[in-house]
Amino acid sequence: MGGMTLAPISSSTRRKLPRDGHRVLLGVAMLVAVICALPMVAVLLAALSGGTDTVQHLLDTVLFGYARTTVALALMVGFGTFIVGVGTAWLVTMTRFPGVRVLEIALVLPLAFPAYVLAYAYTHVLDHPGIVQTLLRDVTGWGPRDYWFPEIRSLGGAAVMLVLVFYPYVYLLSRAAFLQQSGTTFLAARALGSSAWAAFFKVSLPLARPAIAGGVLLTVMETIADFGTVAYFGVQTFATGIYTSWFSLFDRAGAAQLALCLLSFALLLAMLERLQRGSAKYHDPSRQAQAMAPAELRGWHAAAAMILCGIPVIFGAVLPIFVLFWMGMGSEQNLLSTRYLGFIRNSLTLAAVAAVVTVAAAISVGFFQRMRGGRLAQSAAYVARLGYAVPGGVIAVGLLVPFAAFDNALDAWMRETFDISTGLLITGSIWLLVIAYMVRFLAAALGAYEGGQAMVHVNMDAASRSLGQTPLGTLRRVHLPILAPSLLTALLIVFVDVMKELPATLIMRPFNFDTLAVQAYRLASDERLEGAAVPSLVIVAMGLLPVILICRQVGRKSR
Repeated sequence: MGGMTLAPISSSTRRKLPRDGHRVLLGVAMLVAVICALPMVAVLLAALSGGTDTVQHLLDTVLFGYARTTVALALMVGFGTFIVGVGTAWLVTMTRFPGVRVLEIALVLPLAFPAYVLAYAYTHVLDHPGIVQTLLRDVTGWGPRDYWFPEIRSLGGAAVMLVLVFYPYVYLLSRAAFLQQSGTTFLAARALGSSAWAAFFKVSLPLARPAIAGGVLLTVMETIADFGTVAYFGVQTFATGIYTSWFSLFDRAGAAQLALCLLSFALLLAMLERLQRGSAKYHDPSRQAQAMAPAELRGWHAAAAMILCGIPVIFGAVLPIFVLFWMGMGSEQNLLSTRYLGFIRNSLTLAAVAAVVTVAAAISVGFFQRMRGGRLAQSAAYVARLGYAVPGGVIAVGLLVPFAAFDNALDAWMRETFDISTGLLITGSIWLLVIAYMVRFLAAALGAYEGGQAMVHVNMDAASRSLGQTPLGTLRRVHLPILAPSLLTALLIVFVDVMKELPATLIMRPFNFDTLAVQAYRLASDERLEGAAVPSLVIVAMGLLPVILICRQVGRKSR
């Protein structure tokens, strides 16, 4: 998610930067880095202040259960996304069969779905009162205890939902790696007697390992951060434990210590992802290298490829949309009612404001890193990217603890000094929630921004400086016009991520300020799945726009 790091402008040019421009860039970039680091530092301090009694209680009760379930879920999702993502990427890249041009784009569509939306749809279909088991009992005449049926509300069911939603991360990165590979080594392996499968495992898969590992680690980080799916299925992970400790048990210290455990796991994964990405070696094919010619599949081989690539699309996008529409038609939810218009307005407001703030923060950090370079700028960018590895529940706890303490201290001082109660000025406000979104999704915006910076040659910066432009003038007149498409992409990505984000919104939203995600979660928690389908459909519809843009980009690169 970090994007590429561009070489800063020359040291002679840097020395000519006006001190005021440098101070503005430095101040804003450092402020963003401090805000991103604040939740992690606050969680650490709050966990340490909880005392050993709380730690012992957690060890005796839930800690090992949470750890075991979280690790098991992460392993299942990581393995599942590897199989689905790599397998489909290889088939659509290295073979040709009927419908491949449609499937190579359609395989990205599940990115538009939050995992908890799939959980609601499949529970409605596969649960005991659902249409599948009801039809089975009607056809066979069996009673409820006369047959066995897989339980959707289980650890395995949660893993399947997450695999269906997250495999496009692995698919996109694997497909890009396969497209960049030369066919020379693969054909050499075939010439030496290896079968197509053996050549794939011995040559193509090892060459794509860094990209595949990065995609799988991203899916694992998203898995441990998931709350809506595991909470609805009753799977006890660290994410659900944080929410239960904070709101149900009112154990702030326990919630902070659980958040620290989850934070440690997430940062370990982020470190592994960075290490494997840093050690990866990519080599452009030389002019003499032979491009990989896709194999033409016929007969049952073509049919098998169509089925294998079509299953993730059908179960990850097509069927859920059909089920949600069917459920929504039977509900009593009215999207045009004043209440639902309020949910939509709240969701759009939060997503729009958070997208603008997050992209502005990404611009400040990315531009400072480009103009100044050095360890300070690199450190600020690294800290800014860490938020993507931190689950929303951890960020929520990490922000609520210090700001609640500040609000309480300020209120006590105002009461004692002026006999005035200030209440909670920051805690429970929209702006604190926006800060949480910024911390969570800044890495995505920063990656899109730095990717677009590749189009801005460093000589443009030097020319702008020689013409007397300040750093901010260079940013406004040179960088931003060129980076407009990348910035639009970053805005759309953050906008949709905020629309789907549940744990941070659920924990930090202002009183009586509900969003579509919160409404869907509330209705599903009350087992009103048909009602939950309506806000879920709106969330999916808003998530389709950036996914369609990604699909268009995938289609262009494949031709």
